[in-house]
Amino acid sequence: MIVTFDSELWTWAARRDESWTFVSMPVGASEEIREISGGTRRGFGAVRVRAAIGGSRWTTSVFPDSARGCYVLPVKRAVRTAEALDVGDTVTVTVELVDHG
Repeated sequence: MIVTFDSELWTWAARRDESWTFVSMPVGASEEIREISGGTRRGFGAVRVRAAIGGSRWTTSVFPDSARGCYVLPVKRAVRTAEALDVGDTVTVTVELVDHG
C-alpha cells in the first residue's frame, strides 16, 4: 500500500522541547492501514513505513493518534533541514507500508 497526501507539519505539544514534528495521515488511509496491519503492529500500535518528502527518503513508523483519529508520521530534523521545512508548512508526503501481511 502506497499513499500520497498533502499535510501540514505540526509539533507534538507534549514534546515541544524536543521538537517532535509530525504530519497527520488522511483518515481513510489510516483506516486502511489499521485493517492491513492488524497482526503486525509494534509498540504503541506503530506500523513500519518508508516515507518520502521531496528528495528525502527514510524508513520509520507511523503511530495511531486517537485524538486526531488517524496515523501520524514523524518528520525528523534532518528531513526538515534538507527540505527547508518549518512547522505550519504544507508538504506532499508519500508513505509505503514496509512489513504488512
